[in-house]
Amino acid sequence: MTASTAPARPAPAAPPALGGVGQSVRDSLVVAKRNLLRMSRIPEVVIFGLIQPIMFVVLFSYVFGGSMNVGGSTDSEIYREFLMAGIFAQTVTFATAGAGAGIAEDMHKGLIDRFRSLPMARGAVLTGRTLADLVQTALTLVVLAIVAALVGWRIHEGVPKALAAFGLLLLLGYAFTWVGALIGLSVRSPEAATSGGLVWLFPVTFVSNAFVDSGNMTAWLRHIADWNPFSATVQACRELFGNPGVVQSDAWPMEHPVLASLIYSVVIILIFRTLAVRKYRNSAG
Repeated sequence: MTASTAPARPAPAAPPALGGVGQSVRDSLVVAKRNLLRMSRIPEVVIFGLIQPIMFVVLFSYVFGGSMNVGGSTDSEIYREFLMAGIFAQTVTFATAGAGAGIAEDMHKGLIDRFRSLPMARGAVLTGRTLADLVQTALTLVVLAIVAALVGWRIHEGVPKALAAFGLLLLLGYAFTWVGALIGLSVRSPEAATSGGLVWLFPVTFVSNAFVDSGNMTAWLRHIADWNPFSATVQACRELFGNPGVVQSDAWPMEHPVLASLIYSVVIILIFRTLAVRKYRNSAG
């Protein structure tokens, strides 16, 4: 049989197309990998991100430790254990500013426009970025927990509850990262994103039970602190770690902090992810 009369070979079957959810997950992981590789090539960003919370631990523990009243005691060792849940929560939320600045930088350099030209899920660019920031935040928490143990912090309720506390912290950090993503899409420069990310974070973190017992605040300020989503996570972590300073309050988030922390974080993710993806799509048009 000659070549001209040989039967044609069937064309190879095309790989099955992924559905909408499958493609979104795949594209998000690709973007997350890209951002993690980028972070690994700029180690000073990771190093400086680790230094700041370590400085907070040392300064608050040794400079303010002996003057803070926790449950009627000014013992510096008690304050160190009281402090760490607040420092952990502050660390994961301050990652918001970095997330916003990173997205604003990608917008400024035109990288987002290149992503838009690719056949990929629109929300994957933002989801991938926030996932990469979550990995960096988890690394920071590991290092910070080691430093905290060195200055006297301990867990008293067992490893499973401690892991649950760290899970709540990462969920809160991931939720606030979506706030940073929306800010990064709404400003014109990375500098503005950094400033915009910190402006609202300071009242959220300091008008809370993170560094002082909210029972020592005036009534109206305590009411704000007790209903602060940040305070709910701090309260939950203190309960799960078994650390001193658990606030006694009639406010529902303080009575059910674990559930309140979960609800707050999920609601923040749903609201700000929706707003951020919509902002991304509108700016793409």
